[in-house]
Amino acid sequence: MNKTLSQFEKMIDNILGLKEFSEEILSEPTKEGKWSIREIVGHLYYWDKFNLENMVPLMIKDADLPKFPDHDQHNEEAMRFIKDYSDETIIDNFVLTRKELAERISKLDEDVRFTIGGGKRKFSGESFTKIFIKHDAHHSKQITEKLHN
Repeated sequence: MNKTLSQFEKMIDNILGLKEFSEEILSEPTKEGKWSIREIVGHLYYWDKFNLENMVPLMIKDADLPKFPDHDQHNEEAMRFIKDYSDETIIDNFVLTRKELAERISKLDEDVRFTIGGGKRKFSGESFTKIFIKHDAHHSKQITEKLHN
């Protein structure tokens, strides 16, 4: 679990590094029709916030957690939520929320297993976290490609 949580927390440094870039760069779409870096960070933050508030508190032995919200709807909500935030605030909120989420997941008992949305697959804190590590990797690639082109 420690290795998984370290990977999960690695995104904190990546996102903190974005403070070096101008608002102009952070606000440009990564590609035509895609989100900006600012929006990607807001999206990641909003998912972490959801997991921290709605999923982790229910992660107990044999629990059935609520299903994830509709992704498109949740992502639209995220964009509305961050609309009036500065880039720095979005980055800071991401960092604080990710640290708290990692901390809370680290405190889960290793043998706790739960399902999500009535599904059959059993998750642990670690396997749940791995879903979001893959999600981070996808968005990290978009950010890197934008900044290094």
